[in-house]
Order: sequence, then structure tokens, then C-alpha cells
Amino acid sequence: MDASEQIDRLIAGITDWRGQTLASVRKTILAADKEIIEEWKWMGSPVWSRDGIVAVGNAHKGKVKLTFMYGAKLADPEKLFNAGFEGNERRAIDFLQGDKVNASALKNLIRAAIEYNQTKTSKKKAPAAKTTKAGKAEKR
Repeated sequence: MDASEQIDRLIAGITDWRGQTLASVRKTILAADKEIIEEWKWMGSPVWSRDGIVAVGNAHKGKVKLTFMYGAKLADPEKLFNAGFEGNERRAIDFLQGDKVNASALKNLIRAAIEYNQTKTSKKKAPAAKTTKAGKAEKR
């Protein structure tokens, strides 16, 4: 069974509002970018990736949590993040019963996370400047 099928099965098994919310979050994430990859990690967590992990989704008792791997690095003009402020990297959105998914704002946040991943990836690939004996950097 591939990751998408496992996520389908997870959502189908959550028969209350949390399953509907997780399905809505998933649909919005997949609509944000056609190259997003669904993964199944950590013994049962849906993960969405593009050039690195973008977000992890989980249904908990009383909430659906969407955690952004590098959320602290992202602009959040719509103030979607409402959890995870104690850390230096991750930020989360906790959806409670009755909360609506702001699809437009969530898509923008997903795209920002992808852009951050791509910037991070391109920095790793960029050659480092070589330092001469005189202590000056030279181009390669």
C-alpha cells in the first residue's frame, strides 16, 4: 500500500469531524502545488514534501494538528499558526471542532514552505568560496 492509500485509510477511519478536517487540509495542500509528494512516516503520520518536508498532519483527541517543519522561518500574514511557538523551527496550526480551513491562506503558507525548502536546498548545492592565503575570497 502506498502512502496516499495509507492516508486515505487513515482519514476513512476517523469518522468524526477530525476526519473531515484532515481530508480538507489534505485537499488544500495537494491543490497548492502539483509536485507535492505524500509520504507516510513515523508509524502513521501523513507527511507532505517537496524538496524536503513541508508539513506533517495528525488527528489528536480534540484537534487536527498540521505542523510545518520550518514554520518559524515563514511569514504568516494571515496568522494561521496558533501552536508550536516555543520552538525555533516548527510551527503548527491546531484545527479545533468547528474551525474552517482557510484554503487560500493555507495554500499560500504551503507555497512559502516549498519556497523555503528550495532556497535551503539550493544553498546546500552552491559551491563555497575558496579563501586565498591572503585571506580574500575568490570565485570558483
